[in-house]
Amino acid sequence: MLPVNEQPNLNTSETNRNYTFAFGLVCSLFFLWGIANSLNGSLIRHFQFALDLKERWQAGLVDSAFYLGYFVMAIPAGIFMRKYGYKNGVLMGLALYALGAFLFYPAANVREYSFFLLCLFTIASGLAFLETAANLYVTVLGSRDTAEWRINFAQSFNGISIILGPIIGSLFIFSQKEYTPELLATMTPEAIEQARVSSALSVQGPYLAVGIIVTLVALLFWMSKLPEVVQADGPADKPSGSIWSLLFKYPRLGLGVLAQFANVGAQATLWGYFADFKVDLAKDEHLGIVSWLYNVGPDTSSEKIANYHLSMAFVLFMLGRFIGTAWMSKMEPRRVVSWYSIASVLFIGTALATGGFTAIICIMLAFFCQSIMFPTIFALATKGLAPTESKLASSLVIMAIVGGAVMPPIAGKLAGSGGMITALVIPLVCFGYIVWYLWKYPSIKHPE
Repeated sequence: MLPVNEQPNLNTSETNRNYTFAFGLVCSLFFLWGIANSLNGSLIRHFQFALDLKERWQAGLVDSAFYLGYFVMAIPAGIFMRKYGYKNGVLMGLALYALGAFLFYPAANVREYSFFLLCLFTIASGLAFLETAANLYVTVLGSRDTAEWRINFAQSFNGISIILGPIIGSLFIFSQKEYTPELLATMTPEAIEQARVSSALSVQGPYLAVGIIVTLVALLFWMSKLPEVVQADGPADKPSGSIWSLLFKYPRLGLGVLAQFANVGAQATLWGYFADFKVDLAKDEHLGIVSWLYNVGPDTSSEKIANYHLSMAFVLFMLGRFIGTAWMSKMEPRRVVSWYSIASVLFIGTALATGGFTAIICIMLAFFCQSIMFPTIFALATKGLAPTESKLASSLVIMAIVGGAVMPPIAGKLAGSGGMITALVIPLVCFGYIVWYLWKYPSIKHPE
């Protein structure tokens, strides 16, 4: 794995046509992992009833298991691809992704929360391979001067796919009936248990379909000839010290890893708990475009409506990525993401201060601002590293995705004591650190 400053060699036998095809095929990976990420928010809200989870922080373990997979597998993924090649790394990632999706079928029959968490961990383990390989490929398939633009362009396909997650959740996972405490009080224990069983089984179809699609993409990769990254490593190209020493040797990298930790922690909190924010803060207030677009009626459950609003938030996320990518072609990427991060602090701060439907609107606008943070922080944190020590640097940045495992349960604990509005403290603090990192970035120097 290489950051954007180091330009490796690719197979010189590949033609420009193959180059373009390779870039397009790799972009499909960004699309695939967006679906897996955006489905987690539906699961967090869904499992609270289907598995009879008593506390919100327990539901937040969906994100913990998911992002823990990234943390555990990031370095093994880099080592695997260094030994067996990046195409084989992609195939391994797709295989794990498909396996985790298929395991949802028996997990729904067993209805053990730990089994579902294992499924999510397996999917994320596969995504660690995919993101490591894809982020490398898009930064090296072209000029290093336009690497930040290319990675944001590729991530735009991720922005398109995440819109589908809430829609899939609303149409195929969430029940038509909302099981409120008042409704449950009128039902017999047997009827409640049957409703929970039915809700658990509803995840089987969507994840079975995802598993089949991922398997087909894996077959396409297996049959395609892709340019391989070729490293001419000699004795002088061996990293000095341990991988962890890079965090202290290169301050931009170390602080950038923390920035990515904060970014993903804020993202997982806002994405995962969005349905809870909407139901708790503004259950009966809706955007007109959502009511019109999804034909919301009096019988539509508040959970479905919340997920419809989440899909609109992901539309803003996608627009933010396309607009940010366009600006980066004319302006320094750090300046663009700095403006985005400052705006995110203002939006979340306003949401925390106001509550109600205003808070929901501000949270949705924060999705727009967060759109370009992950790829740009990745590029900035790994820029300017010494070639001899850059091979595993991007693994550290990918490992920072564990922020998504740590922050949601903390936010859930805060929500349990002070209501959902207090959970916004977590993304506010996270975005505040990102603003500081981007402001200090030019003055942070690497050792000569």
